[in-house]
Amino acid sequence: MKLADRARLALRSLPALRGLVGAVTNSGYGQYGASRGRKSLIGWLFNGGSPDEDIVEHIDVLRQRARDLYMGTPLATGALDTLVTNAVGPGLKLSAQIDADFLGLTDEQADEWERNVEREFGLWADSPACDATRMCNFGQLQALALLSTLMSGDVFAVLPMMKRRGTIYDLRVHLIEADRVCDPTIVDSKLNILGGVEVGSYGEPVAYYVTRYHPLASVSYRTLANDWKRVPAYGTASGRRNILHLMVHQRPEQRRGVPVLAPVIESLKQLGRYHDAELQAAVVSAMLTVFITSAGTTADASTLGQSIDPDERVDTADLNSVELGNGAVVGLAPGESVNAVNPGRPNPAFDQFVRAICVPIGSALGIPYELLLKHFTSSYTAARAAFLEFWKTVKTRRAWLAAGFCQPIYDEWLAEAVARGRVSCPGFFDDLAVRAAWSSAEWHGPAQGQINEKVEAAAANDRVQFGFSTMTQETAGLTGGNWDQVNRARRREMAKQVSGGPSTDNPDDPTQAKPENLQRAARMLASANEANSMAARLLQE
Repeated sequence: MKLADRARLALRSLPALRGLVGAVTNSGYGQYGASRGRKSLIGWLFNGGSPDEDIVEHIDVLRQRARDLYMGTPLATGALDTLVTNAVGPGLKLSAQIDADFLGLTDEQADEWERNVEREFGLWADSPACDATRMCNFGQLQALALLSTLMSGDVFAVLPMMKRRGTIYDLRVHLIEADRVCDPTIVDSKLNILGGVEVGSYGEPVAYYVTRYHPLASVSYRTLANDWKRVPAYGTASGRRNILHLMVHQRPEQRRGVPVLAPVIESLKQLGRYHDAELQAAVVSAMLTVFITSAGTTADASTLGQSIDPDERVDTADLNSVELGNGAVVGLAPGESVNAVNPGRPNPAFDQFVRAICVPIGSALGIPYELLLKHFTSSYTAARAAFLEFWKTVKTRRAWLAAGFCQPIYDEWLAEAVARGRVSCPGFFDDLAVRAAWSSAEWHGPAQGQINEKVEAAAANDRVQFGFSTMTQETAGLTGGNWDQVNRARRREMAKQVSGGPSTDNPDDPTQAKPENLQRAARMLASANEANSMAARLLQE
């Protein structure tokens, strides 16, 4: 019992002060959510603690249960994969956006520098050589980092410099699973270490303790006894980030992350059990098994059907076990009888019940139940509203990954590229403001997708015309592409059409490279844009 509760009970034991204590405890929230007298709240067991007590002391159980759900419960697997697929997909793509005005560059110079850096970054990011384990390219590392964070609560990444043949850059990314960062066997009592994280006087991370082997691995997988390595969070002299800690903060002074499935672990497990039970009941209901009772010592069912194959029996050792089979005939001993139980499956209310349970699960995960179940039966307006709400979750996850994982790694890569002389960035190592201006970038992921492409394309065109958006933003939002690349490709296509288009006397040929045909195409395009804009306004009204 807490000290405050003990003091309150002691005061209540004094008759003269009982009225005063009751007046204090029944005021404000004490009459509602904090009431200790309402019958509906008396049975509420609560024991809140610090972030370390509420999270770190229970994180091992949460992690293993969340992983077990991902491995064995389809709904949990689909929920995490849906978030990763929409937020990352094949990977967030770099779009360098340097501060040209601050750096004194013209727009043409800035465009040329950005194209060169994106091309150079692709040499490193598109190859598995960027991964310390040589398994994933940078886009796949992003998906793995996000999935591991959602499943385990957090994930760590170290950025070692490793020389390898056939590679230009030495920077590598090594992902470390959450379990490997844990408290060492011997802890210095003078240091504030918990959950493998050493913090300073302000709660800032000072160092992380990483095991050589996974702590959940059996001894047979280890060649030596497990030990810990202390990894400082930042370099002492350079201030370089030695390790990236990816987690979603829920409370101040939080050291470790919480799996995204934590609030719905029980619901998902129970729903998985219910699904298995319904499936088994349906299978049993579909089986036709005949039981024969004879007056003799044995029952002869050889002429009435096919009995269960001995190789398919699972309880041959249990003499009291009776197994059902597809069209099977089972003989019973004299005096034995069978009372059939009809499970009444398939259950007609199964689908409606599952959807009702998935609504709060999807709400907790930020996924509308239609997307959670991949079951789209609602109206266009409802489907679009659900999709737009889900896209807020996707953009939040994407921005979090870009800020905590992609951008810091890009900063390290750019520093190496400048040091090697492959990228020119005057003043990069002299001024942090200049360095930030050179390192500024955006990260674009998979497009949102459209339910009605014509209407949404017209709306994108209107946003650009009225100055609410840019062509770069709309291209990334509609197709996930890069507007500069699309624009260059379109210019090349138009040049080929004008100079090398087929020659024909047919005036209706849309590929004819005559001026009147080009003017006709321009008028058709303007008419189509006007029609699209009108359709968009009608839908809005």
